[in-house]
Amino acid sequence: MSQKFQSIKGFYDILPEATPLWFKLEDTARQVLNQYGYQHIRMPVVEPTELFVRSVGEHTDIVEKEMYAWQDALNGDQLTLRPEGTAGCVRAVIEHNLTYNGPQRLWYQGPMFRHENVQKGRQRQFHQIGVEAFGFDGPEVDAEQIVLLSRLWKALGITEVALQLNSIGDADERARYRQTLIDYFEAHLDVLDEDAKRRLHHNPLRILDSKNPAMQSLCEAAPKLMDVLGEPSKQHFAQLCALLDQAHIAYTINHRLVRGLDYYNRTVFEWVTTKLGAQGTIAGGGRYDTLVARLGGTPTPACGFGIGLERIFLLMQADGISAQQCPDIYLVNVGERAQQKAFQVAEQLREQGLDVVLHAGGGSFKSQMKKADRSGARYAAILGDDEADRDEISLKPMLGQGEQSTVKFDQVAALMTREP
Repeated sequence: MSQKFQSIKGFYDILPEATPLWFKLEDTARQVLNQYGYQHIRMPVVEPTELFVRSVGEHTDIVEKEMYAWQDALNGDQLTLRPEGTAGCVRAVIEHNLTYNGPQRLWYQGPMFRHENVQKGRQRQFHQIGVEAFGFDGPEVDAEQIVLLSRLWKALGITEVALQLNSIGDADERARYRQTLIDYFEAHLDVLDEDAKRRLHHNPLRILDSKNPAMQSLCEAAPKLMDVLGEPSKQHFAQLCALLDQAHIAYTINHRLVRGLDYYNRTVFEWVTTKLGAQGTIAGGGRYDTLVARLGGTPTPACGFGIGLERIFLLMQADGISAQQCPDIYLVNVGERAQQKAFQVAEQLREQGLDVVLHAGGGSFKSQMKKADRSGARYAAILGDDEADRDEISLKPMLGQGEQSTVKFDQVAALMTREP
């Protein structure tokens, strides 16, 4: 008996019954992004490992524990399946000098890979839409991206999502705050868990994002980064909040929001929901004004975000949002001459712009009509021997009311337009 294979843990199949809702999500996102002038870019899923070490941060969970990295056996290169999209997009912008003629608004979509504990809303292969804007140094683009996401939630019909905002300042401000934070947590070592102790001298800001219930009161009482920001950072954040107020976007300032990647500065934000349990962040991002220079490019301000598509999909299901992918016509064919002509007729109907499922494999008229009903088609097109001889076809509405009618092959699309 041959071996039966299964997918790898954390890597899953998206089955045909789910794809219509995925298409709705992706198509809606594409339409909204087009409204804001973002252009599509496609990057490879494999990049040099050092790209992520230098951008995401050597002491982040992603680099330390989650990346799928290996040495290429053919040439010795150190390679990694991308765990996030921003680093690869920045690499492409630098490599192709995309900002030579001015600022760029870009977006991409595809799978990302992290070796994480698998649970609902958290897979090892997951899908994201990423949005990046290069060359804009004011808060307008920060606000634009947040409002864009608000428009996307409305277009999808998603409810009960909330915006959290913070400013983590610039590098010199975070350096001063970092030592303040280390001093604070060192005075409470008995409360820190192992993760916090590991991060204490490498990435103490991440301790603020701890989900450990035993550390919540300690983190809440920690000194606030906002209190040590310089005037430019404060003004940037104040102007962002003013723009969101003008757009009637509600938000909460979360002083513990720092995001998990090293490249952020100033604005950071997350859209969250309470409907997905622990995996409540559905989109997040912020500014990363130093990353382009860090990766070898000309200093360029930038801002972006990522959307976790699996979580949006689950949220759409939780909100009762559905989608179907149904043909216009299911072509029933009964009789020897009809079966011989059905393939040609199906192509003629497709030439008229119709989506047609051709019944194949024979069967009685009754069994074929049952399949037409299960297909969700708007019409059953019935082709018998007599109709085939006259170049005609009978159309039976399958949804709601309507009379069956017989028309010439080339009149089918016109009739369906008149009868929704």
